[in-house]
Amino acid sequence: MIVTTNTPDLPHMRRDYRLATLTEAELAADWHTQFTAWFADVVDAGLPEPNAMIVATAAGDGRPSVRTVLLKGFDENGFTFFTNYGSRKGLDLAENPRCSLLFPWHAIQRQVIVAGTAVRVPRAETDAYFAERPRGSQLGAWASPQSSVIPDRSVIEDAWEAADERFTDTVTAPPHWGGFRVVPETVEFWQGRPSRLHDRLRFRRTGTVDHGEWVVERLAP
Repeated sequence: MIVTTNTPDLPHMRRDYRLATLTEAELAADWHTQFTAWFADVVDAGLPEPNAMIVATAAGDGRPSVRTVLLKGFDENGFTFFTNYGSRKGLDLAENPRCSLLFPWHAIQRQVIVAGTAVRVPRAETDAYFAERPRGSQLGAWASPQSSVIPDRSVIEDAWEAADERFTDTVTAPPHWGGFRVVPETVEFWQGRPSRLHDRLRFRRTGTVDHGEWVVERLAP
């Protein structure tokens, strides 16, 4: 048995957050404007992978799973990412489209938490984004049976080489690959504050997507 003397002191690992505040007066009129401003702050701060977000899903039987993906677009309608539809998250969302997103911007003491429903984006939108990807990533979409068990790495490396030989010019998007747009029902903006009295302001949609309104609620930290 290996004995170590530098075990982290987990009970005393904490920071007091004092960088900013988030009051109702400081909050934008809508979640999209607020997210746009905060995302600009993240990019300006030089955080690595500023568009990385955690996507939580649950299968039809309730089994949860979580992973990190990259945000590839957002507007008033929601947040968009792309994946293999046969992956674990793709299969989860086919059975249960309700999901949650988390943007963990710890370096600037902020988080954004989204809850909503995922819908597939139109094929034209997938094709347009796929055309902008680097060739290596395009070939990877063909080569990897994402989330499937494989015997060793050579399986995907050989498949990548085969795809490279197949597509001598333009690489088209695989039919099993495409985008999801998470249409939000709630968007929570979390700002760290001293003594764990964090600011949590949440936009919540009432009614339907087409006929609903948004209300702002303060949540206890």
